[in-house]
Amino acid sequence: MTLVKVNNPISKSLDGLMNEIFNDLPVNFGKTVRENVLGFPAVNILEKEEAYHIQVAAPGLEKTDFSIKIDANLLTISSVNKVETIEENVKQIRKEFSFKSFKRSFTIDEKIDLANISAQYEKGILNVVLTKKVITPKESKEITIQ
Repeated sequence: MTLVKVNNPISKSLDGLMNEIFNDLPVNFGKTVRENVLGFPAVNILEKEEAYHIQVAAPGLEKTDFSIKIDANLLTISSVNKVETIEENVKQIRKEFSFKSFKRSFTIDEKIDLANISAQYEKGILNVVLTKKVITPKESKEITIQ
């Protein structure tokens, strides 16, 4: 892991103390806290001309492990913790694999066509496609005065 320091003059004030603390933290500290402590998977959100794509990094899961729900204007993606069973006659020396439950919610607006939301899970990435509504330009109309 690379440690990046920023050369800022540190004063004796509280701001200086905070700068000193945060300049000594690794760059990926926020990512580590999000994934390891809070259990949130990493998410990419892409906007294309026809749709938004939400990509959730969730390796080791199956597509049946996910739940995607829409309630009003809230899209919620969740997964329930998998319980692993260990054989009785097997001694486990170390356990680093863990599958945590998670729930991520995203606010969607009226631009999304709720009837055309789709999802696909492939190679550890859950891709949710939020198709945009087709907005037809309003026709101009001339009104005759009588």
